[in-house]
Amino acid sequence: MARQTRELTALEVERVKPGSVDKRLYDGKGLILIVTPKGGKWWRFKYSFTGKNKTISFGTYPDISLSEAREKRHEARNKISNGIDPGEVRKALKAAQSENESTFEVIAREWYSKQLAIWSKGHANTVISRLERDVFPFVGKRPISEIKSSEMLKVLKRVEARGAIDTALRIKIICGQVFRYAVLSDRAESDVMISLKPKEIFQKREKKHHAALTEPKLLPPLLRAIDDYQGSFIVKSALRLAPLVFVRPSELQKAEWTEFDLEDALWNIPAERMKMKKPHLVPLSHQSVEILNALHQLTGAGKYVFPGRASSRPMSNNTINAALRYMGFDKDTMTGHGFRATARTILDEVLQVRPDFIEHQLAHAVKDPNGRAYNRTAHLDERKKMMQLWADYLDGLKVGAKVIPLLRKAV
Repeated sequence: MARQTRELTALEVERVKPGSVDKRLYDGKGLILIVTPKGGKWWRFKYSFTGKNKTISFGTYPDISLSEAREKRHEARNKISNGIDPGEVRKALKAAQSENESTFEVIAREWYSKQLAIWSKGHANTVISRLERDVFPFVGKRPISEIKSSEMLKVLKRVEARGAIDTALRIKIICGQVFRYAVLSDRAESDVMISLKPKEIFQKREKKHHAALTEPKLLPPLLRAIDDYQGSFIVKSALRLAPLVFVRPSELQKAEWTEFDLEDALWNIPAERMKMKKPHLVPLSHQSVEILNALHQLTGAGKYVFPGRASSRPMSNNTINAALRYMGFDKDTMTGHGFRATARTILDEVLQVRPDFIEHQLAHAVKDPNGRAYNRTAHLDERKKMMQLWADYLDGLKVGAKVIPLLRKAV
């Protein structure tokens, strides 16, 4: 039977007759109706995951109507787009159901699937990866109604032990949501995470600053090392741009080409990617525009300015730091985040730029004399001049211009 190029109709599904061999009716986007010689009508969904072709069943017609099958297809495709294999999710659910138990992993995955419609792809991936790495291996197979606070405390302590206290705090929140979902669906008596108070279970952390080179005389070796970097052109471009724009590492890492206006030399970062959740404008020096124009020839056809090994994803959030280590700058000397402190210190103490211009460009909370927050275009002309001044200053350091020492302020 020739493959259709149109969607099925409910009437067609109802009236199709069996033949001597299986008939296949295609509804598009992987949904297939298989009609067996005995008259059975089975919904199948074909998909590809990590390069492998897979198939799962959506049940039989008329128990599952055409519209219901399409809804199941939509849910499955949504999982795939978020990096989740719907077949593996189904296996986990079936395994638990066959043993007549409601385990933490099954309930967590069920809760998670219901959040996909309202979560961003990035947040969804972060949540499931934290569960799969730090929670499922230890309590995933346990019936959720039998899990005690002491068990969950051990889960959180394992994460804390590797120094990832922020991650442990987020895992506590995620697990609390799973337990509350289990309570609402009558599969647990209480949220055992409530008794785990962060101030009582986690050690108090000393605030650490990101390592940065803030002495002008220390910058030339770093800038020259970046120009001599022998790694990929994409990573080298990110390294060259980082000190010029001094945005947060995640803002650079996930930069998208649609955010850039290279003719007007502006980078418009949307609010959802900013720490303060407000859109931010980054004026681009002619050095920055030159770097981006060259990179556009390589990655401009894709979404991300700095794609990773898979073009559908941005480069790793550790790429810049890893490159700095490769060039010989250890974690106590310089970090990707440290470019912000470098610019802030030298713009203020050496180039004598007005502090509010600097703070605004760093996307910190800055208020006008009346106590109102500045908008993203505030002092834009002055900030354009500042960014060009900064780029020219860095170029001067590279070629050996006289280094002006920091003007230490009186205490």
